[in-house]
Amino acid sequence: MFDSVAGLLAEHEDLQQQLADPALHADAARAKRVNRRYAELSQIVAAHAAWTQLGDDLAAARELAAEDSAFAEEIPGLEEQLAAAEEKLRRLLIPRDPDDGRDVIMEIKAGEGGEESALFAADLLRMYLHYAESKGWKTELLERTESDLGGYKDVQVAIKSNSSDPAQGVWANLKYEGGVHRVQRVPATESQGRIHTSAAGVLVFPEVDAPEELEINQNDLKIDVFRSSGPGGQSVNTTDSAVRITHVPTGIVVSMQNEKSQLQNREAAMRVLRARLLAAQQEALDAEASAARKSQIRTVDRSERIRTYNFPENRIADHRTGYKAYNLDQVMDGALEPIVQSAIQADEEARLAAVGSGS
Repeated sequence: MFDSVAGLLAEHEDLQQQLADPALHADAARAKRVNRRYAELSQIVAAHAAWTQLGDDLAAARELAAEDSAFAEEIPGLEEQLAAAEEKLRRLLIPRDPDDGRDVIMEIKAGEGGEESALFAADLLRMYLHYAESKGWKTELLERTESDLGGYKDVQVAIKSNSSDPAQGVWANLKYEGGVHRVQRVPATESQGRIHTSAAGVLVFPEVDAPEELEINQNDLKIDVFRSSGPGGQSVNTTDSAVRITHVPTGIVVSMQNEKSQLQNREAAMRVLRARLLAAQQEALDAEASAARKSQIRTVDRSERIRTYNFPENRIADHRTGYKAYNLDQVMDGALEPIVQSAIQADEEARLAAVGSGS
């Protein structure tokens, strides 16, 4: 695996030269991609330097130990440090998902359970907003369809990171959230105190960095405008500001009515459409290279129930990684990091095993 390091070191040096060229920064989207790749390779460069230095130190200690026994005492510690440095470098050399550094658009949809499901969707949104805040990410509510009791039938939010490090990217951390989230609790609508089970679906799409990155033929779009409506279907606007865009070749439909301006709703709808088209393209590539990418958790069927939130027991359980904890109250306040890390670690271990077996 370490045979690839020389090429990555050369690429890192080339990117450093590109970043020093003012012309690069005239293209914001390209500059962002170069910065993202440079940050990723910088970690590999640093880890490789540390591994090389420790190897040299260990060789020197072994040579000097023949003449001075004091140096022999350093050898076990250096061997341990070298092994740790080698493992760190090995993990960094696992091919990273190229979308890891991207921002995301997340959609939360009420599912089984009617009003209770819509209330749970609102709880999930609050959880993700608090988690984003803890990470220093910015959030933007793009669209929402409220239920009669104040929940959400459907809500879409954009989440952005300020970091150029792909490992800190929003997609790198939230791509495992896609799937069906099941809740067990006594609903607000339940008068007899019985525990009900309902569910909400979460979809996560990597966002396109700039419109020109993914060209869309305007002739492929069917655009309809209509009046916005609120809970119960009542009209909340006297103008046709809501927008529905259908991408005819794929059948993807995006509707927006959150803003009072038709132009703003159209721009937001195009952002979501680009993200969905990018995800569709990536899924097609995943299918073509399924043997190489089969370990990634995000390729599982999105209809799979990935997590259960049991309120009576204050228990959170992730069914893919086996993670379980009894701090659901804290999780719902945004303490998601241990769950996210369990998914990242499980995916990393699977990819390490795949690399090791040559599959």
